[in-house]
Amino acid sequence: HASTGQISFHWGIPTIMAESESGFSGISNDQLLEDINELSNEELQQKTHEALRWNELLNNETAMFETFLRRVDPKDLLSGSLAAPVPTAGGLEGRRRRSKSRSSSTDRLAKLTAEQKLDIAQREYDELYDQKLKLEEDADKHIDLNNAVLEEAEESLVELNKAVHEFERDIVKGALNPRSGKVMAEKIARAFEEKMRAKEALIEKTKLKNDSLKASVFKLKQQLKQKEEMGEVLSEVDFKQLKIENEQYLSKIDDKNKELLRLKLMAGNTMQVLNKYKKKLAAISEENKKLQEDLLQRTEMRGKIAEESVGVEEEQKKAYIENQKLRTQLENYKVPDVIDYVKDKAELAELKNVVRSWERKVEIAEMSLKTHQKTWNRLKTATKPSDLPWKQLIEGK
Repeated sequence: HASTGQISFHWGIPTIMAESESGFSGISNDQLLEDINELSNEELQQKTHEALRWNELLNNETAMFETFLRRVDPKDLLSGSLAAPVPTAGGLEGRRRRSKSRSSSTDRLAKLTAEQKLDIAQREYDELYDQKLKLEEDADKHIDLNNAVLEEAEESLVELNKAVHEFERDIVKGALNPRSGKVMAEKIARAFEEKMRAKEALIEKTKLKNDSLKASVFKLKQQLKQKEEMGEVLSEVDFKQLKIENEQYLSKIDDKNKELLRLKLMAGNTMQVLNKYKKKLAAISEENKKLQEDLLQRTEMRGKIAEESVGVEEEQKKAYIENQKLRTQLENYKVPDVIDYVKDKAELAELKNVVRSWERKVEIAEMSLKTHQKTWNRLKTATKPSDLPWKQLIEGK
């Protein structure tokens, strides 16, 4: 870098820059190199850091000026407070001395004063602040819109879950034909017609609400117009107060909407729990009915068992009495003598022989009776009654 201004710019040393600004530019490159060579490594490193920091500040300032120039018309700069300052006598004299040492270089551009730089910085700050406010306003609008969309989606989800539950309850389970096991089309059509009527009623209600809100807006516009015509225009302080109150009311409305959404979710959860307990109650009632039937059967069985128990007790009493009799007989029983036993045994054998003999005689007599019966029957069928021998004997007498 040949010129002194460039060297002072890159090194960022305040003394050298002050000399370059005041016109003491008679230092040659050799002298600058000698001054640099006299510095130690730590001093060179320190001055390098200072130069880099100074370059960063100048880059930021240049970026701010470029943004300002892109946004502002150059004609406004010439006519406004940023017009080029008129050079003074001292400035002309210094410039003559610098022109002698730099006869080959171009004229230097006019520099901005501290007031002009402060004015530009203030304008850029105001512009950035306005942009920040606008971005915050847009962000608030987007947040409100997203919250509204989210709330609408949550309400739609709750309504959808409720509709699915009602569809399963009324149609999938409630519209089944008990005989065929299929869904009845009449109940489905009736359910959809009821849904359509409910939606139409909601649409009409929303239309009426929209019309009332439009009427309210029109009325408020008319009142505002009348106030403007009568000179009762609100001041900026009133608008800010109304804005603050509006924000407070919007916050309260938002809290109420959140509370309402929470209550709706709680109601939906309560309905689900209620339906769950209803199903459990129905199952328990069915089980109770079966238990009551089982209890009735067991009660009847218990009555029968009680009756049988009474009969068994009576039989037990009879058996006990018979057992007592047998025990008494057994106690009173005396064993006969052996001779008597032998005699009784012989008499029993003789009586059995007599019985067998009489049984044989009875069999023979029965056979003879059967033979005579057959002869008699044959005689009755073969001859007339007058031909019988005994009949002739009677007539001959």
